[in-house]
Amino acid sequence: MPKVLISDKMDPTAAEIFRARGIEVDEITGKTPDELKAIIGRYDGLAIRSATKVTKEILDAATNLKVVGRAGIGVDNVDIPHASAKGVVVMNTPFGNSITTAEHAIALMFALARQLPEADASTQAGKWEKNRFMGVELTSKVLGLIGAGNIGSIVADRAIGLKMKVIAYDPFLSPERAIELGVEKVELDELLARADFITLHTPLTDQTRNILSRENLAKTKKGVRIINCARGGLVDEAALKEALDAGHVAGAALDVFVTEPAKESPLFGTPNFISTPHLGASTSEAQVNVAIQVAEQMAEYLTTGGVTNALNMPSLSAEEAPRLKPYMALAEELGSLVGQLSHGAIPRISIHTEGAAAELNPKPIVSAVLAGYLRTQTATVNMVNAPYLAKERGLEVREVRTEKEGDYHTLLRVSVKTDAGERSVAGTLFGNQAPRLVELFGIKVEADLAGHMLYVVNEDAPGFIGRLGSLLGQEGVNIGTFHLGRREAGGEAVLLLSVDEAVTPDLIAKVRALPGVKTAMALAF
Repeated sequence: MPKVLISDKMDPTAAEIFRARGIEVDEITGKTPDELKAIIGRYDGLAIRSATKVTKEILDAATNLKVVGRAGIGVDNVDIPHASAKGVVVMNTPFGNSITTAEHAIALMFALARQLPEADASTQAGKWEKNRFMGVELTSKVLGLIGAGNIGSIVADRAIGLKMKVIAYDPFLSPERAIELGVEKVELDELLARADFITLHTPLTDQTRNILSRENLAKTKKGVRIINCARGGLVDEAALKEALDAGHVAGAALDVFVTEPAKESPLFGTPNFISTPHLGASTSEAQVNVAIQVAEQMAEYLTTGGVTNALNMPSLSAEEAPRLKPYMALAEELGSLVGQLSHGAIPRISIHTEGAAAELNPKPIVSAVLAGYLRTQTATVNMVNAPYLAKERGLEVREVRTEKEGDYHTLLRVSVKTDAGERSVAGTLFGNQAPRLVELFGIKVEADLAGHMLYVVNEDAPGFIGRLGSLLGQEGVNIGTFHLGRREAGGEAVLLLSVDEAVTPDLIAKVRALPGVKTAMALAF
């Protein structure tokens, strides 16, 4: 039975979902890093919010961990590269609090436009400064979105409902999607020059860090108002303070800060500045939604292998998983085969899907091939860390798809670049379920890849099979299956034999000594 730890306060619905799916769950919150490190080795899954920091040290201690689920969007508190290297899936819930965060951005936009916090404080202090608080309308103003993904698109929809003109900067926004959203796609400099209000909805990356830098703030329209409910670090806080003091920026509202909890900031106390303590996801509806989503996603992965909203491996829906499972088994076997038969490092590996295989999600198949190949060199490899390790080792990975059927209804071919040239193996599914090797380095051969196997390349000549059989009999080796292929009569032949026990180096030496043998190797699957 899989076991999950919920280490941050979370709606109780999450624990109920885990238990309903047959998963044991412990709710232990408020642990120090050392206390968490002491217990994390017991668990297959870790469900967190923002308080738990999943560091390298925690991951190294998590010897059984398979998945980390973040109930929320931001995963700044998870060391994703190290999780990937350890083979741990990292998931988030990007849709559970989207509406809540978008609404908070709209609320701050209204608050800036009408100076609501200052007006409230003044009125409750017994003043009646009606002439002091002159606001602006949102109608007909230009809203500049930096980031038009899930949350940004909701903000755009609400702003259009307020009769605002919405322009958006997002390198991943297609022209077709922009039309669908009703926004105008622009470059960043144009957005800065035109926008009356700017709101940020992008993750924090090397490309987006300080996207509103001192230089870019200087490019903004005088009187602009800025809202950030995304991630701290997108705005240069010191530069924003200077722009507010100079009157170039008319107002700013931040829900997120570079350092959180934000006990101090250069912006605190600045006129026309509004701050909230990272409340973007803080509604009762959002808390329930993200708890339900993270529990369902983690339970799906731990029980069926379905992967949703993973940040370090391809998504694999529960509907896709059963159909892809036999292909992934075939892919892993072919990857393992080329790994065992290839000598030395290879610079490139190509995965070619043909026929029915080309209609499937290719990412899990590619990951399975890489896992099979790399496992011949490193034991602790799975589908999560295989692409990461391949990239780390400088292995070029190519994907090729051919929808037209060839000799087989469905085919998967794995090719590697070696010193001897391109070498490839190919396989299909027997009955759409059972993996079957059908080609080995250009030689047609039908074989199951399982257990302990003996691989022999020899000259095709009368009497060889008898001599090999006699040797194996003398050595007490029992043959399970026997598969033979050749290029042409009298040419090069390939033998694949499954045997009941591991093939010893001594036996390999004796096989190589037989007349006509070019290569002999032990294989294991």
